[in-house]
Amino acid sequence: MSKNLIIYYSRKGQNYWNGSIKNLDKGNTEIVAEFIQKAVGGDLFEIETVKEYSADYYECIDDAKQELNSGARPELKKYLDSIDEYENIFICGPCWWGTYPMAVFTQLERLDWNGKKVIAVMTHEGSGLGSCERDLKKICTGAIFEKGFAVHGADASKSEKLVADHAKQIVK
Repeated sequence: MSKNLIIYYSRKGQNYWNGSIKNLDKGNTEIVAEFIQKAVGGDLFEIETVKEYSADYYECIDDAKQELNSGARPELKKYLDSIDEYENIFICGPCWWGTYPMAVFTQLERLDWNGKKVIAVMTHEGSGLGSCERDLKKICTGAIFEKGFAVHGADASKSEKLVADHAKQIVK
């Protein structure tokens, strides 16, 4: 049986939700990451930034846009140093301005991706996978890319079967 890793960034608190702002106890991406783990097993690794994003959703997305435009790499509270023991790596995050939050790239750039199977997973409110797969291909050199999948954020808590079906297709 292959070893799986689920790397994820998720936003709790204020989130965009079907056209309005809703306060979430657990972020949509965290819910999806846990569904992947439940379906195929593996280890979860949560990406957490040292500098917290604003609790206000609109301030957060403004900061995220500035980070994207400047190519920022926010400092993380902890880092994965190696993914040697893993075969399949799910990279999960919310779609912020068409791609992952920059903190995801902070982590990914530190790792050796040669021969690893990479699966992009994105939660979104209408943009699907955005450019995340293309962006991963630039950073995860040497990886084998499986077809990624997107989950509508407002439906994350109801997406267990969809997520499990996708994950099980990849991890056989």
